[in-house]
Amino acid sequence: MSGGATILDEIADLAPWFHNLHLPGGVCTAPDHPLGDFPNFKWLEIADHLPSDLSGKRVLDIGCNAGFYSLAMAGRGAEVVGIDMDDHYLAQARWAADKAGADRVSFQKASVYELTALPGHFDVVLFLGVLYHLRHPLLALDLIAEIDPGLLVVQTLTRGDEAVSEDSRSDVDFQTRHKLQTSSWPAMAFIESTFCGDPTNWWVPNHACVLAMLRSAGFAVRGQPGHEIYVCDRSDRSDRTAPAFIDDAHSQASRIAVSSRVCQGDNE
Repeated sequence: MSGGATILDEIADLAPWFHNLHLPGGVCTAPDHPLGDFPNFKWLEIADHLPSDLSGKRVLDIGCNAGFYSLAMAGRGAEVVGIDMDDHYLAQARWAADKAGADRVSFQKASVYELTALPGHFDVVLFLGVLYHLRHPLLALDLIAEIDPGLLVVQTLTRGDEAVSEDSRSDVDFQTRHKLQTSSWPAMAFIESTFCGDPTNWWVPNHACVLAMLRSAGFAVRGQPGHEIYVCDRSDRSDRTAPAFIDDAHSQASRIAVSSRVCQGDNE
């Protein structure tokens, strides 16, 4: 069996693939992906908004799947930690990193709700294609804020147009609550059953809601390189109210209790 046939056999053994990885020698893991060359076309939108040289930086890839973005960031010199809750995706990612000779990448099984247990500081956090899979999305953003990355890149499924209400950051009372019904008010559609046949899809926010949630977690959007993509850094807002469980004197015990409950309910 030739080397090419061997790697194709290994790809088949690890199927199905959601990431079409471009491996050395021109081999791809999902050349017939229904979305096209995914997620490479997303990466091409993001790439110019990230530092080209990440030497000496640490990157966290939340919901890493088969590791496309992790490998791309390692290719820029970063030390990368990819986390996911799916053993199948983690096996793909480790295999791909080995084939690519990426020695600055590690993958581990962990939930977004366990971020504060990860050692070390992360300069860049990738949070791509995860938010709408979470039962507790704002909690996840609060926890990302707690690890205090210098740069956060978010990609999420959204709905509706990109209109943003000018009133959404002001007080609403019983007499003005009709404002909540406008299409430009921050809102999330809850998916009780499935979306695209996937039971892990829980929410579809509108654009205004993504912006509002990021602000509420203490992030400022500095760029939108593509549809449904948000490049953020930490906000200088002084009026942000941190979640009570983070400020509480028993925050560590609270986090452990929360993580224990929610990790059983999410499948990223």
